[in-house]
Amino acid sequence: MPRRKKTLEANKINFRESFASLKFVPRFFKEIRKVNPMLFYANIIGRILNAVLPVIMLLLGKLIIDEVILQIGSEIKDLDRLWLLVAAEFGLAILSDLLSRGISLTDALLGDQYSIDTSVRIIKKTSELNLDQLEDSEFYDKLERARQQTTGRVGLMSNILTQGEDVIVIISLLAGVVAFEPWLIILLIVSIIPTIINEIKFSGTSYSLARSWTQERRELDYLRYAGASDVTAKEVKLFGLSNYLAGRFQNLSAKYYKQSKSLAKQRAGWGSVFNMVGTGAYYGAYVFIIFRTVAGIFSIGDLTFLSGSFNRLRSKLQGFFTRFTQITESALYLQDYFEFLDMSFSSESENSEEKLELPKEIQYGFEFKNVGFKYPKSDKWVVRNINFHLRAGEKLAFVGENGAGKTTLIKLLLQFYEPTEGEILLDHIPIQRYNQAAYQQYFGVIFQDFVKFELTLRENIAMGEIEEIGNQSRIDSAAQKSLAQEVVSELPLGYAQQLGKRFKNGKDLSGGQWQKIAIARAYMKDAEVLILDEPTSALDARAETEAFQRFIQLTQGKTAVIISHRFSTVRIADRIMVLKDGQVEEIGTHQELMMNDKLYAELFNLQAAGYQ
Repeated sequence: MPRRKKTLEANKINFRESFASLKFVPRFFKEIRKVNPMLFYANIIGRILNAVLPVIMLLLGKLIIDEVILQIGSEIKDLDRLWLLVAAEFGLAILSDLLSRGISLTDALLGDQYSIDTSVRIIKKTSELNLDQLEDSEFYDKLERARQQTTGRVGLMSNILTQGEDVIVIISLLAGVVAFEPWLIILLIVSIIPTIINEIKFSGTSYSLARSWTQERRELDYLRYAGASDVTAKEVKLFGLSNYLAGRFQNLSAKYYKQSKSLAKQRAGWGSVFNMVGTGAYYGAYVFIIFRTVAGIFSIGDLTFLSGSFNRLRSKLQGFFTRFTQITESALYLQDYFEFLDMSFSSESENSEEKLELPKEIQYGFEFKNVGFKYPKSDKWVVRNINFHLRAGEKLAFVGENGAGKTTLIKLLLQFYEPTEGEILLDHIPIQRYNQAAYQQYFGVIFQDFVKFELTLRENIAMGEIEEIGNQSRIDSAAQKSLAQEVVSELPLGYAQQLGKRFKNGKDLSGGQWQKIAIARAYMKDAEVLILDEPTSALDARAETEAFQRFIQLTQGKTAVIISHRFSTVRIADRIMVLKDGQVEEIGTHQELMMNDKLYAELFNLQAAGYQ
């Protein structure tokens, strides 16, 4: 617990920092206006009109009371003016209600549209991330804070607009009070000072607590998922993990609750003390108004107007400063959001050289020259001193024990990672010289941990070239090449079948069926280079052999990289590269490596012995 307190103190945001975050508010409103200009301006106009109504209605109330008293003391009753005043107040009350409802409606519609817009922008911005950044926990915390408060940003919009509306109300009420009794302003200031002090004292505290717990909240989200998900349900039941996961969730939640409760108690306690001082000042002003009325200086209408105006002023000013603190705290989340959008991720932005067009046809191939990679903040090399040539049109297989660096090389080739040292060339040109997005579109890739999109079967295949989702012949062709056509024929709705169990009428598939669909994605994309990372691990021996024979036939003339632990598969490659401890151990054809009698031959013979 002491460690957590120390972390919270380190993340404590003071009032000055909270105030500084308001610099993002103008940009925030520019974005809201762009979402729907008509609704935005309708909201502003409605708020301005609604802001001037309170003082007008208070003045009408004063005039009505004075007119009633006048008519009581008059022998000849003339109620025309009185009924006119009542009708005017009634009309303004109706107008105020309509304006308030219109404001709430436009707030909700603008908020929903902006919430959608920000979520889309975050999704698109995340696609620009380098993979090593997404795998860094500290950077992931930044992403998480940018995602947070999507609904909070909607509340921030409403709070700021309400703040502007209240400024108009406060100015109009102040003008009315000053016109009758300027000395009341002093008591008004005294009544709101405690509120200001309280808000400054606790400014940024909620954000500080949330910021210090970013990683733990992600852990809580994961524990919710792990404890209540169809993906984890089998292991949770089999190993009796429910109580453990629930207990861990409860313990972590209790620690957060304890700090949150302490902060809430402090805020409530000090708020009560300061409020008593403010209330005392308000009633001092109320007594002053009563004395002046009894002395005949103020009329009964004046008493009603001044007491009502003073009460509203105090309430509005307290709300103004309380809301101001909420706005500064919400603006801190806004700061996280904009700083995330403004971040530059890929080397594209760092390299100002003009990007080259990719070759329409690979001539020489890819070359790794002294390539090494280690993760940021780590001293351990994942791969190092990697030198090899992937020739144009060649089928090259990577083999090696787990952790040898096979998948890391693929990610370096795809520019998911930047080499820590050395360089990778395509047709003698460093791959960084090509536009990164266009370069990555050059490849058709199926990873071992491919995504099982819980969408329709058609969409799952079309993910390989999503712009062609309406091209049925291309989808059919990809399904036939990957043997996924068998899966299509077995499902009740064919390509329209919803996959997975998350949504209604969804059908879950076996591992082999999912893998055929994933391979279809690679065929869907008519890529220059195909990469298959353990693409058939879930298939039986017969299906695997057929899949690879078809792959070799269908990719004649194309460059390909294959990663597999099954040596019956990799032996059909043109060459095989053996990795050990992040370095190239040997490279050659199957026959050459067997004659070398080194690691490849040892692993091949071990696996072959298992089938005897």
